[in-house]
Amino acid sequence: MNPFISRSFLLLIFLILVLSSPIFAENKELQTKEVIVIFATNQEDAAKEVAKVYTSVKSELSENLRWEVNFRPTVFLDRGGKTIRENTGNDIFVAYADPQRNLILLDTSRVYAKPFSLDSTLEHELCHLLIHRNIKNPPRWLDEGICQWVSGGISEFMAEDSKRELHNAGVSGGLIGIRELNSFPPGNIALAYEESKSIIEFIESKFGKQKILQILEHMKEGHSLDNSLQKALFVTTSELDEKWQAYVKMRRGWFSYLSRNLYEILFFIAAVVTTYAFMRMLKKKKENIDESGDEDAM
Repeated sequence: MNPFISRSFLLLIFLILVLSSPIFAENKELQTKEVIVIFATNQEDAAKEVAKVYTSVKSELSENLRWEVNFRPTVFLDRGGKTIRENTGNDIFVAYADPQRNLILLDTSRVYAKPFSLDSTLEHELCHLLIHRNIKNPPRWLDEGICQWVSGGISEFMAEDSKRELHNAGVSGGLIGIRELNSFPPGNIALAYEESKSIIEFIESKFGKQKILQILEHMKEGHSLDNSLQKALFVTTSELDEKWQAYVKMRRGWFSYLSRNLYEILFFIAAVVTTYAFMRMLKKKKENIDESGDEDAM
């Protein structure tokens, strides 16, 4: 069979299977060369916006990860998040990516609420599809950490002060180890997301952005995470874990100290400024007296 005809036939079968799913029942479809958007009748404007911003999102992601987005995903506008809840078992997620079905779900009733935006959330979810296209079974922390990194620190769920989770864990010694983050513990999703982002930020600050891309390239070539870290960073997973945890504790330790002693520090600074101003005043007064004495002597 002609390879082109074979590929076209498989694509047709795939679209029939996907679009016949209950998710897409009684919905409209907007197709471009780059993306398929499935939406309810009253969400046509939102669908057009998704199709419009997708081009720039795709371009930015390709530039950030140096990987081509050579596939056309399906984006389902899930206003109210019902389908997202069915897939995640949780109502905190505003978006969800299903790499096996090349599918992105967006809750359009919440995706515009701060700190989210359509662009950043779409890029985060497209990042998941791209990573899974290039790396087989990536560790969850790497997957989520990278996708938060490229989307400006934006995750895909709503949580109250999730950064506080990382702070508290750093101060109390309750950080989850990197190996334990290969799949997220269900008891503390917020901390797992924050740690994943923190690990990638640490690698960037300590080793540089290029090293993050090297890790991804090594894993794309089929190397394990341990081997990829060794090749790119010259550290083992355990050594990276130790260095990152020390980094978090140091940063959170100083933050905690400054928070607890803020008034004392401000008082000390005010006292120093006041003392300096007083000494300047005395010096100026002495200079005026000396000048006055010299004039009298003349």
